[in-house]
Amino acid sequence: MIRAVVTGAAGRMGMQIARLVQETDGISLAAAVERPGHPALGRDAGELAGIGTLGVPVGSSLSEALTVADVVIDFTSAAASMTHLDAVCRAGKAIVIGSTGFSAQEREAIRRRGGEARVFQAPNMSVGVNVLLQVVGQVARLLGDGYDVEIVETHHRFKKDAPSGTALALGEAVASALGRDLAADGVHGRHGLVGERTTREIGFHAVRAGDVVGDHTVLFGGLGERVEITHRASSRETFARGAIRAALWLPTQPKGFYEMTDLLGL
Repeated sequence: MIRAVVTGAAGRMGMQIARLVQETDGISLAAAVERPGHPALGRDAGELAGIGTLGVPVGSSLSEALTVADVVIDFTSAAASMTHLDAVCRAGKAIVIGSTGFSAQEREAIRRRGGEARVFQAPNMSVGVNVLLQVVGQVARLLGDGYDVEIVETHHRFKKDAPSGTALALGEAVASALGRDLAADGVHGRHGLVGERTTREIGFHAVRAGDVVGDHTVLFGGLGERVEITHRASSRETFARGAIRAALWLPTQPKGFYEMTDLLGL
């Protein structure tokens, strides 16, 4: 039985993960963590998640939680995740990171920490999105430079980072397929007299509205036709299930850095 600790246990994703962990064979909720001073501290994680008393009080120390757990499932913030990663590496345990908003330097730092622990990080835990990441590169290569690429993502009003980590990953997939540099060729929104679109641009557009879980569309526009590939998430459950799938798999692997492509064999 894999013993999991959920960070951000009182958040929307934390509560969803706690609920689904209890429904999934082979894994159990051993501990729950929130930031110091959070009003949920001391409350039962099961009661917070609406599944009844589990006897797992929400604490503020991940280091203590790791003494009774094998793997951390972390959907918090980029800054918090980096701190949680330090604790996991000190304990030599495993962590599944679903937070977004990391800088390029932070993503590289996460990758390097795979030498110290079992580290799994993905900008999106959805199986469907990760299949999409594979497909868009193939489509970009087949269509070539004659098609303009625009990436449109929509999320709920509470999302703090833009564009989403998934949108950036889609942009990287396209850039790699077309031999472009996303840092140089990525264009984030347009306003005013910006001039004619260049052929190398990869456009990003972020929409924030209501309670949208997450929509991503990659548009390939040619002269006379366009190809659009869209993924829509209708529930956070898809991200939670992907993370739990990773948490079941990760503790059995050697120390290292892993992504959804490793888990799914893509």
